Amino acid sequence: MFTTRTVLVGLAAAVSAMAASVPTFNKDVLPILEKNCQQCHRPGELAPMSFLTYSDTRPWAKAMKDAVLTKKMPPWFAEVGHFANDRTLSQQTIDTLVAWVDGGAPEGDAKDKPAPRTFEDGWNIKPDMIIEMPNEFHVPATGTINYQNIKVKVNFPEDVWVVAAEMRPGNSKVVHHGRVSVLPPTSTYMSKAAYGVPYEEGSEGMGGAKSGTDLLGKYNPGLGAQTFDVDGSAKLIPKGSDLIFNLHYTSVGTPQTDRSKVGLVFAKHPPARRYWMSPGTPAAFNLVIPAGDRNAEVVSEVTVGVDNAKLVYIQPHMHLRGKDYELRAVYPTGETETIFKGVWNFDWQVGYQLARPLPVPKGTRLIAIAHYDNSANNKFNPDPTKTIWWGDQNWDEMQSGFLGLVVDTNADIDKIFIQSGPSLLPRGTTAGPTLAAVKLH
Repeated sequence: MFTTRTVLVGLAAAVSAMAASVPTFNKDVLPILEKNCQQCHRPGELAPMSFLTYSDTRPWAKAMKDAVLTKKMPPWFAEVGHFANDRTLSQQTIDTLVAWVDGGAPEGDAKDKPAPRTFEDGWNIKPDMIIEMPNEFHVPATGTINYQNIKVKVNFPEDVWVVAAEMRPGNSKVVHHGRVSVLPPTSTYMSKAAYGVPYEEGSEGMGGAKSGTDLLGKYNPGLGAQTFDVDGSAKLIPKGSDLIFNLHYTSVGTPQTDRSKVGLVFAKHPPARRYWMSPGTPAAFNLVIPAGDRNAEVVSEVTVGVDNAKLVYIQPHMHLRGKDYELRAVYPTGETETIFKGVWNFDWQVGYQLARPLPVPKGTRLIAIAHYDNSANNKFNPDPTKTIWWGDQNWDEMQSGFLGLVVDTNADIDKIFIQSGPSLLPRGTTAGPTLAAVKLH
């Protein structure tokens, strides 16, 4: 015989079982946030809200559910390719977050919390050396600011090998993006530039070829630190090198200042191989995007010019009209392979580290194919009535890629990439190249 007491006890047990099955923040959600989100979702970083604590996170619970179900977060845009730094959440992880929100987003028992993730004074690496711009750059309240280049003297007393680097803005309000390059003593690039003085791109003092330069660290939305210990490799800073800080500033309505910096982690031993990062190649300097074109295609190309090279990293670069980007390899055998294909998101300029280093024999052609929406349908388009050419500012366009390769330590880095195909066309070409005009054999 069932009594009222029996029913109540049964209901209480059922409610208790249901409550026990609901994920809690401390036990189930916080480990996910530490692994996948806190790099950006913490004070002083790119994301507008912090996910370090329950009180920080709880107001955003419903928005988190929507973001993971629509795969808006974490930002990851690759559709073809296999990558070691894939940020895609597993279905089990998505289900846990959704169940937590649907269950009322409970905090849970404090004893279930994992140890907090630690950050080195805001760094995503633990730098052995930090190099900062020697002077503040004064950003005006209004107006267009051309790219600035600042030569920094470091006095490296011997060859230095670096396994990780991270560029950090001094003022993230005004630093749209930036990069730090190695300037070896043999290079004539900026050889007449004074140390610590900002030079506009293309101005007097910039002169000389960029021979021997190498991209050391980059900052842009969603990128984070870069690592170079791939396939037994590290990045070389030759003895006596300087560094070049290249910065794109944007005005925000009030005067601002910036002193950006780069942190380095040194290799404990000389590496077996050298990691080299292209300074934005292949690049379509002859880019032309007609006014109103909803799917303009722009193609660029380079040819690998050294033996024993392996491709390990891809970071596309476009501006506000960009839609998608693809990188293909055409091997000397005639075989063609799509290495990467994905949509473009200007707000999250992600880099993709290949799951396995990809051999690209000498003579391999790397072809980049990008598409743009220059129509009024693109809500980010600054002006759909204009024909667009290559330019530095966000209302202009670019089509380039930052490619990381591992090569022999004695490789001539000036020969790693040779401009070829459409990339040989001069600036101002009246018709941009398309894939139909590029021979894939």
